[in-house]
Amino acid sequence: MPELGTWAVDRRDGRVGRVMAYFGAYGYLRPVGGGREWDCPPADLRPAEPSEVLRARVRVRNAQGRLP
Repeated sequence: MPELGTWAVDRRDGRVGRVMAYFGAYGYLRPVGGGREWDCPPADLRPAEPSEVLRARVRVRNAQGRLP
């Protein structure tokens, strides 16, 4: 189980987020670019590799730079 404050991958869909809390049967993650947290069973979490975090950050930055 990834520690609080570390980056983790939700194995169910591959999203990367920072582990914010564990409460009951769920861990709560916040997306790389900020935003609404989502919940995930701890069994479906794994620590994120540095390359996965970098890829997620680049995706967010690219999305912010696009014109509507």
